[in-house]
Amino acid sequence: MRSRLLFSAFLWIISEAHVILLTEMFGEIRTPNFPDSYPSESELTWNITVPDGFRVRLYFMHFDLEPSYLCEYDYAKVESEDQVLATFCGKENTDTEQAPGQQVITSPGNFLSLTFRSDFSNEERYTGFDAHYSAVDVDECADKSDEDLMCDHYCHNYIGGFYCSCRFGYLLHTDNRTCKVECSDNLFTQRSGVITSADYPNSYPKSSDCLYRIELEEGFVINLQFDDVFDVEEHPDVSCPYDYLKIKAGKREYGPYCGEKSPGRIETGSNSVQILFHSDNSGDNTGWRLSYTVTGTPCPDLRPPVNGKIEPIQSKYTFKDQAVISCNPGYHVVKDNVEMESFQIECRKDGTWSNRIPTCQTTEKNMRLS
Repeated sequence: MRSRLLFSAFLWIISEAHVILLTEMFGEIRTPNFPDSYPSESELTWNITVPDGFRVRLYFMHFDLEPSYLCEYDYAKVESEDQVLATFCGKENTDTEQAPGQQVITSPGNFLSLTFRSDFSNEERYTGFDAHYSAVDVDECADKSDEDLMCDHYCHNYIGGFYCSCRFGYLLHTDNRTCKVECSDNLFTQRSGVITSADYPNSYPKSSDCLYRIELEEGFVINLQFDDVFDVEEHPDVSCPYDYLKIKAGKREYGPYCGEKSPGRIETGSNSVQILFHSDNSGDNTGWRLSYTVTGTPCPDLRPPVNGKIEPIQSKYTFKDQAVISCNPGYHVVKDNVEMESFQIECRKDGTWSNRIPTCQTTEKNMRLS
């Protein structure tokens, strides 16, 4: 066995390294002169590149390199980009050296590099290695390590790649990953209702701009009441830079709102309200829920005419409320010198009644009997 000196590394005379580029989907890699003994003072690198969507799988059918402590003499080194995946030497594993055996190495990306290096001697005529590589399809749908590559809803794998799709009612964003909703034309015209972020109480969609409009006649005023549970993505130092809720009512604006503090009750003072909810392309928050009601412009209290009555009797009358004036038996409603059984008035949007209270007068029959 040849002796080794600590300074022998300085005596190595390594020939100029050669790089071989491999771009086929599979191939065989052998040390020089295989199956005869490999030459001394050699350095050879095979750079394997396969298409995007594939990885490189490498394994050795035969391996016989000079053994040494931590593979400091001859070795086969497997790398991917700047990461060393393995360094092999010898023929069998020991405490200080590793041989590939039946091990299969798979690159994390579509590139793998294999470097063979021999020092200045090969006295025992080691035969080197015979390796094989192939491109293997990446199942991106099964790989959950990179959130940026994950589909929002459905993932479909095919050889060399994958694509995303969305549940019914959603649209695929231009990033081909995110599922957004078309929610820019939500109109509410009833006097009460409930509005929520999409999918509430599940996580709301990403990359969406939702507009909810409440439109009622002039004379009504809209009041919003948010639930206590409120969950919109926030930033600890900047006011709502990611997701936010804004409200516009007439000339008033409220918000932006985000975080976990509910806006509570908002009396908008307007008959027209726009609620804008924006979400960016990240986050996993549940959103919000509100109920709205309306109140009408109040009209003055009513007093029934002498010998008459008003129905219904209310402590407060507001816009669109109606009242019917009628008279006691033996009397008729008289309005503009016209007798009638009853007369109806309505509270208008400006807070006035549609007509004055008529009078109750005795009928002509009663007048003759008297």
